[in-house]
Amino acid sequence: QVQLVESGGGLVQPGGSLRLSCAASGATLAPYTIGWFRQAPGKEREGVSSISSSAASTYYTNSVKGRFTISRDNAKNTVYLQMNSLKPEDTAVYYCAAAARPWTPPVAYFYDDWGQGTQVTVSS
Repeated sequence: QVQLVESGGGLVQPGGSLRLSCAASGATLAPYTIGWFRQAPGKEREGVSSISSSAASTYYTNSVKGRFTISRDNAKNTVYLQMNSLKPEDTAVYYCAAAARPWTPPVAYFYDDWGQGTQVTVSS
């Protein structure tokens, strides 16, 4: 089991940027696919992005393509989500999660370990 802690959320104006971090403890992240999910009030949880254990494969949901970039630093046991050109509709609690397989898209069923979430609010 791996413990995950997200950080980097906050309040940002439309068009702004944030970088979320997902730091792991209790195990190395190296063998895991890491996914980012988000849940807005009154909406279902949505898979936003994922990155394979080797970082060779990534996935982005259509609404964030070209604006978000996922990356990982296995030496630091951390995965990042760089979010640029943020829009009000990006407002949500963002969660990172780990799947014990080398690659899988961000489908919640495949992810076993979850962080507590970090709030991202995009508003003027």
